[in-house]
Amino acid sequence: MSRMPVAFFGHGSPMIALETNDTTQAWKAMGEAFGKPKAVLCISAHWLTQGVGVTAMTAPRTIHDFGASFPKALFDVQYPAPGSPALAARVAQLLAPQPVVLDQQAWGLDHGTWSVLSKVYPDADVPVVQLSMAASKPPEWHFELAKRLAPLRDEGVLIIGTGNIVHNLPAMNWGDRHCAPYDWSRRFNDYIKQSVADDAPERAVNYDSQGQDAAKSVPSPDHYWPLLYVLGARLPGDTATFAPDHIEYGSLSMTSVTLAPAA
Repeated sequence: MSRMPVAFFGHGSPMIALETNDTTQAWKAMGEAFGKPKAVLCISAHWLTQGVGVTAMTAPRTIHDFGASFPKALFDVQYPAPGSPALAARVAQLLAPQPVVLDQQAWGLDHGTWSVLSKVYPDADVPVVQLSMAASKPPEWHFELAKRLAPLRDEGVLIIGTGNIVHNLPAMNWGDRHCAPYDWSRRFNDYIKQSVADDAPERAVNYDSQGQDAAKSVPSPDHYWPLLYVLGARLPGDTATFAPDHIEYGSLSMTSVTLAPAA
């Protein structure tokens, strides 16, 4: 099997799982371009832990980790992809000496994973494993840890991160999904995109160098960190493509990144 790409998906409201729009069509096209991997390893913004854990059950549950105000149709969504205890064990092996908890029942697939994969692989026929993020660690630590995952790409595993380059919910213009981005939102999104295009991950790792643009775009790091895992798993010869590539509600970046060997 040829080397799998690595990808970051900018994800928005879990409601996108019920929608068909330009973003979901782009995600579908990404899945078709990737082909069907042996398995998916996902780093979601929604699984933060004290240490590092990986789902190791054979049938991960679909977690509806959002408020009761969302419609019943969203709570009814199931993404019954199988798990892969073998991949979980392989991840733990690669990340050693970092201790990794093999989680057999506590977690599953949260909406950061299934809202995206339901569009990328709608048949839920690809095994999926989630890797948690250690909440107390700095950006550099996450980026360096992710480098150890790169061998999976030559083993048929698609590594994805799901989050947002810009994720400021209080600043969002909830009344206009397609409004112009705030200036600080656009500048920061463009800065990070350029760092990826230039293969200059140190700029993305040290994102807080961008002052108030960074502070407003990344008020908390949970949705940003998954991008660092994708950049950590980048290999020489990978080129970057950006699609979909836009900002919704003024301060929610839906920009997605694919890193793959040049054709």
